[in-house]
Amino acid sequence: MLRQASGNRSGRAAPLWFVAILVTTYAGTAKSYNSKNPENFRLTAIHIDREIALTGKLSDPLWRSSTPAELNYEIQPGENTPARVRTYVYVLYSSSRLYLGFRAFDSVPSLIRSHITDRDKMTDDDFVGVILDTYGTMQSGYEFMANTYGSQFDAMRTGNNEDASFDCVWYSAGNVDDSGYTVEIAIPFKSLRFPPDEGQHWVAEFFRNMPRDSRYQITWAPIDRNNPCVLCQGGTIEGIRGITASGNLELLPYAMAAQTGAVGDEEDPVSPFVGGPFKGRAGIGVKYAPSSNLVLGAVVNPDFSQIESDATQISVNNTFSIFYPEKRPFFLEGAELFGTLASAFYSRMINNPLAASKVTQKSGSFSLAYLVAYDRESPFIVPGEEGSDFEGSSERSLSNVVRAKYDFGSESFIGGLFTSRNFTAAYNYVGGVDWNMLFWGNFYFVGQALLSDTKELNAPSLFDDQRRYGDTRYTAAFDGESYTGRGMQVDLKRNARDYSFDLQYSAVSPTFQAQDGFITSTNNRYLSYWQGYWVYPKNLFVENASVQTSSGLHFNDAGFLKEKWTMVGLQLQLKGQTYVWIDYFPLDDEVFHSIGFKRVYRTEFTLNSNPINALSVYFNGSVGRFIYRADVPDIGRGNNFSLEVVLKPTDKLTVDLSYSRSRLWSMDNARLFYDGYISRGVVAYQFVQELFIRVIGQYDQFAKRIQIDPLISYKLNPFTVFYAGSNHGFTKYALPFGIERTAQQFFVKIQYLWQS
Repeated sequence: MLRQASGNRSGRAAPLWFVAILVTTYAGTAKSYNSKNPENFRLTAIHIDREIALTGKLSDPLWRSSTPAELNYEIQPGENTPARVRTYVYVLYSSSRLYLGFRAFDSVPSLIRSHITDRDKMTDDDFVGVILDTYGTMQSGYEFMANTYGSQFDAMRTGNNEDASFDCVWYSAGNVDDSGYTVEIAIPFKSLRFPPDEGQHWVAEFFRNMPRDSRYQITWAPIDRNNPCVLCQGGTIEGIRGITASGNLELLPYAMAAQTGAVGDEEDPVSPFVGGPFKGRAGIGVKYAPSSNLVLGAVVNPDFSQIESDATQISVNNTFSIFYPEKRPFFLEGAELFGTLASAFYSRMINNPLAASKVTQKSGSFSLAYLVAYDRESPFIVPGEEGSDFEGSSERSLSNVVRAKYDFGSESFIGGLFTSRNFTAAYNYVGGVDWNMLFWGNFYFVGQALLSDTKELNAPSLFDDQRRYGDTRYTAAFDGESYTGRGMQVDLKRNARDYSFDLQYSAVSPTFQAQDGFITSTNNRYLSYWQGYWVYPKNLFVENASVQTSSGLHFNDAGFLKEKWTMVGLQLQLKGQTYVWIDYFPLDDEVFHSIGFKRVYRTEFTLNSNPINALSVYFNGSVGRFIYRADVPDIGRGNNFSLEVVLKPTDKLTVDLSYSRSRLWSMDNARLFYDGYISRGVVAYQFVQELFIRVIGQYDQFAKRIQIDPLISYKLNPFTVFYAGSNHGFTKYALPFGIERTAQQFFVKIQYLWQS
């Protein structure tokens, strides 16, 4: 959870010869811009001959065998200024674990922010942590963080992106005293991947997060804001010798039981409720690491049920399918290896597999990943120019995903992706290359080019929409047609302290499909340019500010202009951990359903604030003119906004309240197109690190649905868990009917991780 102050937002195939030129010239242009921190900041890990029992107090005498390193640099809001508090880190290792001990001094310990939380939910607290690049390639790194209670956050960092869905087994404990706090962390080597060398040389950055009037961040090695590569600026851990992660075997069996009931017809208020019997299910996952850089995994009859259902999003006036994040453990592990610039692989398109297996391998700069899954209920995203459709099905399919990647230099790589989805008489194949080149210190050339080959199902009863794919003769209906398609995106970026930009071109042909991915919009070409200029005033109110602009053109594949826009925005990072963003579109002309709409002016705004320990507020919205995207479109005035308030009255209780509303009415006659809201409340009480109870309540006014989901969870680690809960759905019918129960489920689940 380490950030830098500045950052950015982000036809025919790209000239791939330019990629080759950058590859061949990279060694002569980029190395001189690399940080010298890995050479100048070195720390020797001390070997110990026994394990340490974690107390969070650094009380074991073995800690004193290490000479601590001091975290001397404040990188936020200061810019490598002397740290305002003292923080030390001790590094030890045994034959099986890496140990990190932190001593964080604080002159006013009563101001320390900390809560007992479930995993990955402590990032508003005081915490300490480390980024570990075990291969030293400056491409990706593990992140481990713990607060004063030992509550954990782990993630996989790739470039400046953090994937918090990453989980592994590690241990932590913390303690507050009258001088500050201490934290102990133990990371089993079997939870890491590293080269099979006798001596290890790991790039590391230790850091401390101290939220007060500002979010102060303190590091071991300095961070240059003109160098966008954070991993390149870490120091080096040396002295770790004779360790191995080979021969590790993990078994993850589970068993669950559930009882489900529902009404026969939710549209009919007198439809009877039918409760089903309790049904059991069991399965097992297996993972074996024959070496420290090769992992084999498989699951049989996996449990991919959702303990917590996806939070409902407002989809009115949205013509494209909604993206939901992956939550299933098997697909989350190693997910960073399959990610590319375009969402050509989206694991939730493998809906209900009978079995799946995965192989990941890394040898130096080369990595290879392979996934295969047999799905019993394959869903479809049918893309389009102005909207997409999502269709579930009982069709069975076999999916294969292959990802290869070669790293060279800091944050630079070239890779390939191939996916296949095969049915009895249909298929979809997608293949392509992608790249990321860092050059001249803070410039990037990024891109991906893809080709697809599709033979549709011949099942018009499943999907029979006769809309055409652009100007081609092919229709969206599942009528057995065969076609190919292409997609690509290229970006030239600069990411620096004061001025950043992103020049982007993308194009997706009408008949491109990635059935194992999340590509919803086709038949388009975009050319856009974003830029931002940052200033860092030293005053009592503003930490940094920026002016940002964005302009773009949107054509369809035939060259017809669909949209042109310009945005101007202002960003402020204020004291009180308060972030403000406001932008305005002085130009936005768009064609939708062959009707042109001019002057679609609107203003958008965002406010995030965490001024005190017990309160966080998040607000975003937009107001102005919007296109009503119906079969007969119109333009109207409207507003959309979301408000979330998180209350933490004690160190164990969290109350999360959110409200989202969307409203649009005609500019001509004030006819209301739609008006509705979704309200949601989550109350969680964490008894201890392992045990919590949680209740979710939600009302969707658009669908007139009420949802209540209680849950009790006992979690020894991310994989050894016990859940017991239920889901209750109700529908609010018009008078003379009232609120009626329409869906219900009770479930229990136990899962246990066994490791050799």
